Amino acid sequence: MSAASKRALERNYHKNADWFGVFYKRPLTGDFAYEPGVIRRDASKVLSINGLYYTWYTKTIGPGHGFGTGDPELKVFPWDKSEIWYATSKDGWHWDEQGIAVGRGEKGTYDDRSVFTPEILQHQGKYYLVYQTIKAPYLNRSYNHVGMAIADSPNGPWRKLDKPILSPSDTGEWLGDEDNRFLIKSQGEWDSHKVHDPTLMYFNNKFYLYYKGERKGEKTTMGGREIRWGVAIADKPEGPYVKSPYNPITHSGHELAVWHYNGGIAMISCKDGPEKETIQYAKDGINFEIMAVIDAVPDALGLVEELADDSSPTSALSWGLYHEYVIPPGKSWLQGDNYIARFGFRGKNDSAEFVKKKSNQSGK
Repeated sequence: MSAASKRALERNYHKNADWFGVFYKRPLTGDFAYEPGVIRRDASKVLSINGLYYTWYTKTIGPGHGFGTGDPELKVFPWDKSEIWYATSKDGWHWDEQGIAVGRGEKGTYDDRSVFTPEILQHQGKYYLVYQTIKAPYLNRSYNHVGMAIADSPNGPWRKLDKPILSPSDTGEWLGDEDNRFLIKSQGEWDSHKVHDPTLMYFNNKFYLYYKGERKGEKTTMGGREIRWGVAIADKPEGPYVKSPYNPITHSGHELAVWHYNGGIAMISCKDGPEKETIQYAKDGINFEIMAVIDAVPDALGLVEELADDSSPTSALSWGLYHEYVIPPGKSWLQGDNYIARFGFRGKNDSAEFVKKKSNQSGK
């Protein structure tokens, strides 16, 4: 047999049609319609609460300018100088912005520059927001941490914890004083520079905090950027979180999309890495195997939590939220806007009636 045929048999390319499908996209109305000059992105999971859908997201105003402008007050990225807002919807199509959920910290705190990329967990009557943080000034070598805020209602008020619940590993060493993340004496561990995109799941009677890691002196691999995921586990939602000895648990993936299925954890590895654009599954939430390869994964999927069930491995993808870029002619993505839109997913084995029912499901 050829090497290709051997790989096909070893990796079960002929199986798992029930995991395969295609994405499609739809615009939204209300405050999630495109608004020039406004950044709305990184929508969290969608929760259904008392007849309303809720989501939390990154919001800020104005373009990014990149590093090295000489003005530390200029926005670096689209998510710089942002806050976490929330919105509600009766039907999943028309969304009304409700205001700030979590703002930036006071000057000198670990989250005084930006709070962004939130995820939500509802557990035993409380709500837990996890999100990325940046301390001013925003530099190439700035470390990212994960913060948490807690509330008794999805409408707040939110109480922020005083310290991060997760930080980069204290490993690796920069070379010299130039603000250049590629100049290093040593890279350190896989998450030595940043911890990103936190997603908190209640699994096996513990709290699993999935996250993306970046290391100092990031290299290019056969799949592009050197991006990986890890998980940290705690007995209580506030922590302390202990990083798994199996980390990293992926060697690909950018924004996280994770859901419960058949007693385990399923996930989508989207951009970056040799296993990008795959759906994977781990019965233990750690040892993921590729189940399907998919195309054109929308950016920053926000899944509808109530759709995840064991009827289909991709039921959780029936519809949800993501963000689109609007880039002005002649400009880079840094200078563009983002708005939140809606995705759907048509599974290989889904009938037309099933797709229509799922994609149009409204508040109950």
